[in-house]
Amino acid sequence: MPTQVTIDSLSGFCPGVVTAIRKAENHLAAHHQLYCLGDIVHNTREVERLEKQGLKTISYDDYKALTDATVLLRAHGEPPNTYQTARLNNITLIDASCPVVLKLQQRIRAKYLEGNCQIIIYGKKGHAEVVGLVGQTEGNAIVVEQPEDMERIDFTRDIALFSQTTKSIDGFRKLVDEIKKRFTGKNFEYFDTICRQVANRIPNIESFARQQDAVIFVGDTKSSNGRVLYEHCRNANPETYFIADAQDLTEDIIQRLKGKKVGISGATSTPRWLMEAVAKKIK
Repeated sequence: MPTQVTIDSLSGFCPGVVTAIRKAENHLAAHHQLYCLGDIVHNTREVERLEKQGLKTISYDDYKALTDATVLLRAHGEPPNTYQTARLNNITLIDASCPVVLKLQQRIRAKYLEGNCQIIIYGKKGHAEVVGLVGQTEGNAIVVEQPEDMERIDFTRDIALFSQTTKSIDGFRKLVDEIKKRFTGKNFEYFDTICRQVANRIPNIESFARQQDAVIFVGDTKSSNGRVLYEHCRNANPETYFIADAQDLTEDIIQRLKGKKVGISGATSTPRWLMEAVAKKIK
């Protein structure tokens, strides 16, 4: 029986990343040079592909020293001071911030400006999106990632809880329940701001994995989304292999896949071309 290879049609770039990549490619086709504030996507191979077209990834320190240049803002969104720096340094921005993230930023800022409650964000500390969300509150929001982070919350004061768009729905619900148990203030508001385009990847990838004899998960160790999806994939199908690209497919793995139904899946930061290259090598 020949090896059957299927690429998960629901894997790969989320819409926000698709837009950011398209904007970068369009500008590079016309101008051959573009700065990007941070990795445009958490996938080394995709970043390298765009670098060959003229994309240059810069840090925030680089950005502050830059003048009279064009800079792409990736899908994660940015805090207000990034835009302020652009105005001061005559930087032209190509803003590829995801519309879902921008809407969340606006909601957090509006709630913060009411001035009568603590802003709590369920998210990963230091994540680019979370940095942008905290920036809407002048740095005053409390980020809750681990149970011990809750000790920073004053449960006697009003609370408004939001979530990073790519966090787990179950994790958010558990946090809501825990705050309810400890809350003694007047008003506790919580807003489920999780992007369903990303959240739905978990049940989708579990279903896909169960239909295969083996799964090759293509991702990057820099992608937190990739690590989460890989774990769910492996729980659904123990014969799941994590690789970065086709070169990671050892002869031993290929031998194990022979004659099986093999599924190829990836993170929201995994480009389709990378999954196709893996499928081609297996075939």
